[in-house]
Amino acid sequence: MSKNKQVIVIGAGFSGLSAAALMAKAGYQVTILEKNDQPGGRASVWEQDGFRFDMGPSWYWMPDVFENYFALFDKKPGDFYELKRLDPAYRIYFGKGDLLEVPAGMDQLEARFEKIETGSSKALRAFLSQAAYKYKAGMGEYVFKPSHSANEYFNLKLLRKSFSLQLLTSMSRHVRKYFKDPRLIKLLEFPVLFLGARPQNTPALYSMMNYADLVLGTWYPMGGMNEIVKAMAKVAEELGVQICLGTEVSKIDIENGMAKKVCTNKGDYPADFFIAGADYEHVDQHLIQEPYRNYTKKYWDNRTLSPSCLIWYIGTNKKIADIRHHNLFFDEEFEQHADDIYTDPKWPKKPLFYVCCPSKTDNSVAPENGENLFFLMPVAPGLEDNDTLREQYFDLMITRFEAITGESIRNDILVKRSYALNDFKADYHSFKGNAYGLANTLKQTAFLKPAIRARNIKNLLYTGQLTVPGPGVPPAIISGQVVAAEALRYLKRV
Repeated sequence: MSKNKQVIVIGAGFSGLSAAALMAKAGYQVTILEKNDQPGGRASVWEQDGFRFDMGPSWYWMPDVFENYFALFDKKPGDFYELKRLDPAYRIYFGKGDLLEVPAGMDQLEARFEKIETGSSKALRAFLSQAAYKYKAGMGEYVFKPSHSANEYFNLKLLRKSFSLQLLTSMSRHVRKYFKDPRLIKLLEFPVLFLGARPQNTPALYSMMNYADLVLGTWYPMGGMNEIVKAMAKVAEELGVQICLGTEVSKIDIENGMAKKVCTNKGDYPADFFIAGADYEHVDQHLIQEPYRNYTKKYWDNRTLSPSCLIWYIGTNKKIADIRHHNLFFDEEFEQHADDIYTDPKWPKKPLFYVCCPSKTDNSVAPENGENLFFLMPVAPGLEDNDTLREQYFDLMITRFEAITGESIRNDILVKRSYALNDFKADYHSFKGNAYGLANTLKQTAFLKPAIRARNIKNLLYTGQLTVPGPGVPPAIISGQVVAAEALRYLKRV
């Protein structure tokens, strides 16, 4: 029966590829409709003059999520790409001559902490022990819940765990319970940047990300992050999934509470079931008629989004000696930058920024004697975006980069391209140009996130970074798994 049933997945990002492969594995005929000319969503690739740039995600954390996903198909990451653990994982610059490197080994990490703050090695062990519990409990019982309602969490076992997971304590308060030195606090709060909220507004549950960072490690797939996309696309296509690129959905036709077909620039696609992996707000507000929408415009406008970002992709004609693969420039105050994102949204006065240099690890991403650089500055979503502003902040970041590292690169740039809010909107229909999805605040956690179920359409589900479990590559892959399980549950009943 399942072999004759058609499933349409809108969007070939991580969540779409994940859901599609699992639906195909279960015997359904699956077609992915992808607006852009390559799969992967934000994890696309741009190449020019011998440089190959990952345009989106650049951190490979939570390797167990990738291992568990590929194991569903009797595969492993090593079947598709070589993983290398980075050591040091990354470098943080607090100013010229003031830096902190995060080693891969726990003994070295404890020694590094102790050197900065007496007694902090013992505090780190206690902090990471709690973080390990949260990670294992969260990744076990919480993260795979579809979160249709609060009832899923109302049993004594989970309630007890909820208290120990510190859902009602802020990340900021939790970190400061263990550490006093501002450099260690910045190190431990920085993963929250990926969750899209201030540490004061993020549940201490997310110290689980410190476990992912400091214990499970920072990795790199040789060839770049797009190698993950290639692997997932290959798994899907081997199972019979058809990936239609350059195919943009303009409308979902609905009759009597059932989606019948999607209309695209290349014709109509009827199906028995639909999974929306494209931007949730775009699908809900622009592809579906008003009576069938999950939410109102006001609802979406009241969501707390994660930041957008300004990215510059830069290729140089020389090597840069004194930087690492991942480099965080925390030489300005986080609070001021956070205020410019969340409290009074505007282009930041004194931004923090991040520089990725994958050519330090991987010779294939840049020509010989060249360097591949990725400058990223978080900004508030919904801001004005133009070339003048982009150039202004390019100059600011390059000036600080050169002053702090002592490395001159301005006159050695061969390739230069920017990417910001307007591009996120144009390429991904990203709501307000956000880069990372919905912020993981307490009021937007679990069943308080936008629902995966289309309440007024029986055969449509949502997946991706604006719904459960949240932003990031591993959560997006898990989101596809959660939605596929729900889709299969529905299809077995009809």
